[in-house]
Amino acid sequence: MEKKVVLITGCSSGIGLGLAVLLASDTYQRFKVYATMRDLSKKENLLESVRDCHADTFEILQMDVTDQQSVVSTIEKIKEQRVDILVCNAGIGLMGPIECHSYEAIKKMFDVNLFGTISTIQAFLPGMKQRRSGRVIISSSVGGLQGIPFNDVYCASKFAVEGLCESLAIVLQHFNIHVSLIECGPVSTNFMNNLNFLDTSDSSLQNVDSDTHSLYDQYLQHCQTIFQDVAQDTEEILQVFLEAIDAPIPSLRYFTTQFFMPLIKLKLSCDGGSEYVRAMHKFVFSGVKPKSESK
Repeated sequence: MEKKVVLITGCSSGIGLGLAVLLASDTYQRFKVYATMRDLSKKENLLESVRDCHADTFEILQMDVTDQQSVVSTIEKIKEQRVDILVCNAGIGLMGPIECHSYEAIKKMFDVNLFGTISTIQAFLPGMKQRRSGRVIISSSVGGLQGIPFNDVYCASKFAVEGLCESLAIVLQHFNIHVSLIECGPVSTNFMNNLNFLDTSDSSLQNVDSDTHSLYDQYLQHCQTIFQDVAQDTEEILQVFLEAIDAPIPSLRYFTTQFFMPLIKLKLSCDGGSEYVRAMHKFVFSGVKPKSESK
């Protein structure tokens, strides 16, 4: 059986690394995995994890999603000259009061999360269209479906990705290409280590008004509680990716957790949005859980 060629971005750690290892270790050797990362000096953890994999199922490539030439040149390095499953996983976070973020930090966020995703899809989509076959799978977030306090810019980037993929899915149905968004909640990876966030002692917070500073402190405490209560192991997330990969007809969205669904449904169902804003405020700053979770 011919192997499905999979290209995954952002494989130096977390979900990207885990998915590359999972698919390369497939018992039936159904996949040839090209694991890409911007900085090849970070490849050791991945190499250690795949050293028992069959040589024909795995290869590491350097690719920077923010560099169009790097993305385009990657196509030439793929022996099979095709990609059947494209997984856009590269992404970064940004947390803190919006007044404190530099233009450079905001631009970097969009360069990776949005423009990097667009560049990657642009590069590999023509081949899929020509073959009239393919799957595009995006590591997204519940932060792409609902506003989260002090994640303004991150949510903006993920909202944009959601709109991009939802629009593409409609057209690509004509070409037998399926687009799937994996809507992740908190994940037990090195999240806080990899996240560009401001802690309460950061000097850039000194000029923020005291009320905002206090709210941000409450939010960080809320984050710790959420991660303790509902953060998922990477393995749980990877099984959702595998479901999207193996599905005969994949869905547009896959949710890795149902915890945030009451708030998402409230946002979609209430006119005007005020009820959702109040509910999210209570959830974050008063510890009042969404109704179906409050038992």
